[in-house]
Amino acid sequence: MADGTAHPPVLGAEIDHYWLVQRMAKATGVDLVRAMDAGVLDHDTWAGIVTRCRGCQWAEGCDHWLATPSKDTRALPEPCLNRDRLAGLKDKLQDI
Repeated sequence: MADGTAHPPVLGAEIDHYWLVQRMAKATGVDLVRAMDAGVLDHDTWAGIVTRCRGCQWAEGCDHWLATPSKDTRALPEPCLNRDRLAGLKDKLQDI
């Protein structure tokens, strides 16, 4: 804007990004249900992961990446804004 203030980021549809995160977790071997059951993922953190995904500019690329067939789990893609968070959950689950 001319006055130097920034526009708030436009977030994608919550339901679309909820499912993108679900699909990303499954494709990369992150068991979200187990993480919740084990107490390493709480509702606030989960909501934050979905919100962060909603603000991601790579959502279309993510959807394409997820649509590519693979029999095995894959490494989290570099452009994923939740890469570190999901990898952290996966690491914590391996320690349990």
